[in-house]
Amino acid sequence: MSGEFTIRQWDKQDGEDWWKWAVWIEGRDEALDRIDFVEWILHSTFPDPIRKIRDRASKFRLETGGWGTFRIVGCLHLKDGQDIKLYHDLELHCSDGTQAAG
Repeated sequence: MSGEFTIRQWDKQDGEDWWKWAVWIEGRDEALDRIDFVEWILHSTFPDPIRKIRDRASKFRLETGGWGTFRIVGCLHLKDGQDIKLYHDLELHCSDGTQAAG
């Protein structure tokens, strides 16, 4: 069932050593409609490292920023009571298109 969903990301360098970034859930509309909310688990150095997003219209998009890469966990809580964990290794790219060092 977890193959129905994937985590996608967007990132943009916003200063010498800072990036704005976002993650969201991709899937067919019928599959996304089954999600009640997503708990995003960020690196422990973030303020409030567990963020709950209920906005289906944005595909449960989380927008934030930071300076380094890490593994993000997306815990999908389905309306039928099931939970699905997805993992995504955040990648940050410099303004010149090269990948930033983690």
